[in-house]
Amino acid sequence: MQGETVQKRARERAEELPGADLEHPFGPEWDVFKVRGKVFMLLTEVTGEPIVILKSEPHDAKALRSEHDDITAGYHMNKRHWITLHPGGSLDPSLVEDLVTESYLLVVEKLPRAQRPVDPALFGRDEQ
Repeated sequence: MQGETVQKRARERAEELPGADLEHPFGPEWDVFKVRGKVFMLLTEVTGEPIVILKSEPHDAKALRSEHDDITAGYHMNKRHWITLHPGGSLDPSLVEDLVTESYLLVVEKLPRAQRPVDPALFGRDEQ
């Protein structure tokens, strides 16, 4: 996927997620998506290319980085818990959507139950 398409797909998915808010705490060049005040995705072009930064389980992040040339450690974030999606071509649109959803759910599951906009164990299942 090309960079704009990676960011566009990630943005579209984030905007579908319950309780997701777009903020600009680091200036207009950073789109920061939060759920209940906690960051789950960042979009920027400050690196010279349109990138998407997402939260990830450390073992998943390591596997993703080894499987995809277009996924690296999180730019300006904890390298074990965050990944960066780069434009290129090897990232399937459904993978981008899944990674955005996973990042969101990782943040939601750490929220107090009363603040969770969804149940992370049930979110995305057909019965919802």
